[in-house]
Amino acid sequence: MSSLKELQRPIKAELQEFEKHFAASMKTSVPLLDRITHYIVKRKGKQVRPMLVFLSAKVFGDIRMETHVAASLIELLHTMTLVHDDVVDDAYMRRGFFSINAIWKNKIAVLVGDFLLARGLLLALKHEQYDMLQIISKAVEEMSEGELLQLEKSRKLDITEEVYYEIIRQKTASMLAASCAAGAASVTRDKDHIQAMTDFGMAAGMAYQIKDDLFDYGYANVGKPTGNDIKEKKLTLPLIYALDQSDKGQAKHILSLLKKKAEKRSTRIEIMQFVKDYKGIEYAAEKMLSYRNEAHNILSQLPANESRKALSELIDFMTTRKS
Repeated sequence: MSSLKELQRPIKAELQEFEKHFAASMKTSVPLLDRITHYIVKRKGKQVRPMLVFLSAKVFGDIRMETHVAASLIELLHTMTLVHDDVVDDAYMRRGFFSINAIWKNKIAVLVGDFLLARGLLLALKHEQYDMLQIISKAVEEMSEGELLQLEKSRKLDITEEVYYEIIRQKTASMLAASCAAGAASVTRDKDHIQAMTDFGMAAGMAYQIKDDLFDYGYANVGKPTGNDIKEKKLTLPLIYALDQSDKGQAKHILSLLKKKAEKRSTRIEIMQFVKDYKGIEYAAEKMLSYRNEAHNILSQLPANESRKALSELIDFMTTRKS
């Protein structure tokens, strides 16, 4: 299995250039804001979304200025959602570092998120990338709807498997789909090619999120405590399946524990064991692999080149990663 660094090889030069574009896109004359955006740039994550933009573009043609605009726009809006999410979730750590709200408090964090959103919109408008703006704005809209749907359903603890898929489609997969679509749209006007990359990104995003949810049930070294989703009373696919497979009495007991005693370690251990007993982990893993296979099938119909191969290996990396 290739490492993330190896997967970046076909677009190494483009990613290095992107870092300059991204840093420049956040420059400001306000000293406090400049310090915060500098902090963000220095603590960037795996850069999966910019990778998807550049690789999707290179499947169909050469990287253009529009591709760099798309990558910066995606990363600005994705970073905005992370900053706002940390405020909503009262999270004080992000990727092993203190979150913006942990250092500068919620009010400043919200304003920083607003700034990132505005910078992204202005970047697209400056370069007259209206189609790109539409693709990515739709993803941000869906992410917000997904968050609200999850909050609504979490209060009642009545998330079905179908609702779960809709939540992760909106919350996670929509932005990965937008990354792939934006990359393709930066180099081609072929609607079939752009739609194929949208579909690929959606399938990849679904697999990615299910993998992330699986970490909560016994996977180590994932950057968050095991059982964290349970502690936050989140119903994810492994638990949803286990509840469906158990009898009504057991399901009622588990839901009662989740509702009233989720903060207790003993509760989390009991629920994790319940999920294992009812094969929730195996079921979720099968669904993850199904989405991964769907992503591979879509790619197999596109032009064969080094970038397509890297995208194929990237989806494998996303579903076998240890963190």
